[in-house]
Amino acid sequence: MLEVKALRKNYGKIAAVDGISLRADSAQTIGLLGPNGAGKTTTVSMIAGLLPPDSGEVLIDGSPLRGDTDPVKRKIGLVPQNIALYDELTALANLNFLGALYGLSGAGLKRAIGEALDLVGLTDRAKDKVATFSGGMKRRLNLAAALLHDPQILLLDEPTVGVDPQSRNAIFDNLETLKKRGKTLVYTTHYMEEAERLCDRIIIIDHGKVIANDTLHGLHRMLPVTNLLAIELESPDHFKPEPLLALPEVESAEVKEGVLKVGLHNLTTGAPSILRWLAESGHSYQHVTSERPDLETVFLTLTGRTLRDS
Repeated sequence: MLEVKALRKNYGKIAAVDGISLRADSAQTIGLLGPNGAGKTTTVSMIAGLLPPDSGEVLIDGSPLRGDTDPVKRKIGLVPQNIALYDELTALANLNFLGALYGLSGAGLKRAIGEALDLVGLTDRAKDKVATFSGGMKRRLNLAAALLHDPQILLLDEPTVGVDPQSRNAIFDNLETLKKRGKTLVYTTHYMEEAERLCDRIIIIDHGKVIANDTLHGLHRMLPVTNLLAIELESPDHFKPEPLLALPEVESAEVKEGVLKVGLHNLTTGAPSILRWLAESGHSYQHVTSERPDLETVFLTLTGRTLRDS
């Protein structure tokens, strides 16, 4: 449904976007992660047709995006980073105005507004001024506005910034509903847990380049350690973990606060050999747990920077 080919955008000598390529299919959510200044918003702006690329192209359902008046843009809905609503108008007046900009009118516009308000749970507040809305409600109305023309592709640029947990979960539910309807979602976020929950595929951008593009499981495979086995030893004081490094699948081993922590690339084959080695070597243990590095660990390993670094 969406294909981006080698997009580039320079600002003077700075390459904001440097050859980014990606694709997204129907009923799929693609996550864009990256530190501030990585090129996420610039990429989204070029996909939306708001910003012309210096080179490269955007294909919507196989058709290249050409200029401001290209009809193919009607297949795109944009939920911008900044709330694009008029506070002194009611929710209904905002949607009537924005729907008219999409060329909607009459019964078609009324039906589209009703469906959008129903999806985001704001039907009972339709006649209230946006100025009276909470931040989370404004974000949900912002989403409703992007859905009026029934776009196939929805671009969401950090749509949950500054909202409360309840509103964030409501937005998640809305997006999961839209994906079930076959929509294509491109989602930029600063929140790792959002990407882990929502995205079928995650693209990490840094310095304007794609440095990783895979499923969450695939990204974990890029790490030298994909699982951590924590073993609570009965006698940890004189335990030396170095011999464990000779075992297959063991990437790291250390003792911290009485707990042996072993980094493994494959838990299925590595864990039995470690426990067997401990038993044969006379080391008793009381408790065993395993965990997988989270997406933040993957991100920091690949970029060396936090999401909020510049």
